[in-house]
Amino acid sequence: MECVAAVDDNSETPLLTVKDLNKRYGKGCPACETPEMLAGDDNRCPHCGSVWACIHVQFELYAGEILGVVGESGSGKSSVVKSLYFDEDVHSGVATISAYKGGKVNIFSESAQQKRYIRNYLMGMVYQNPLMGLKMSFSSGGNIAEKLIASGMYHVGNIRKRAGELLEHVDIPLSRMDERPKNFSGGMQQRVQISKALANNPPILLLDEVTTGLDLSVQARVLDLIRKIQREFEVATIVVSHDLGVIRMLADRTVVMRHGRIVEEGLTDQILEDPQRAYTQQLVHSLL
Repeated sequence: MECVAAVDDNSETPLLTVKDLNKRYGKGCPACETPEMLAGDDNRCPHCGSVWACIHVQFELYAGEILGVVGESGSGKSSVVKSLYFDEDVHSGVATISAYKGGKVNIFSESAQQKRYIRNYLMGMVYQNPLMGLKMSFSSGGNIAEKLIASGMYHVGNIRKRAGELLEHVDIPLSRMDERPKNFSGGMQQRVQISKALANNPPILLLDEVTTGLDLSVQARVLDLIRKIQREFEVATIVVSHDLGVIRMLADRTVVMRHGRIVEEGLTDQILEDPQRAYTQQLVHSLL
């Protein structure tokens, strides 16, 4: 199994670097072999219907920071995190993690075994739909155990102890550790997902629209939990959301996506208080 180096404490060194990420849905045709062949700023091919969900996307994520990725539905923001977590294959691009092989290897080009290793040790993922992140036929503790076993922990006592600690951390009573998440509310299911994602203390946490569909009071509780976890674990986090209120509350820096492209990026306060691009201005005004 590949050995991981310690996370670089130098805040000037990116923990995650993504360069020229391109992701296409559909087989493509001679009219859309590259995104540059599409007319204007549209990302859908008028001939075959293929969509370039990510077009030359690049950004950096630093240890301990929260990066927001915002845009309307279909902008490509969820495709970014799903690509990073290997849920989706990319067309081309480079992503490196400083804690993995010295940051010198493109994780998209690694073997299936190494990608599983990266998922199990270096990244945690929380999906919008808990059905994608949890096995509803397992207990809440069993879902966490699955992540721990995948990383090589087999002692039942240690697994239950770790699962209990994580569930307590996200305010799930230990009395419900052996209960299936299908009996939980949406907010509780998201908190179980978060505890599972943190099971192996990954340096990178990916959150994909984690508050969508939740009641406002439940959203607030989940967001408070994310802020608490980020402070305590100092985990670098990418937060994908169409809700600028979520981005305002959580993100240190923000990138704005439209039609698969990053159209603006900067400090979150700067993006929200003084947006430069017309599209970003429309997004901000829609919040007001």
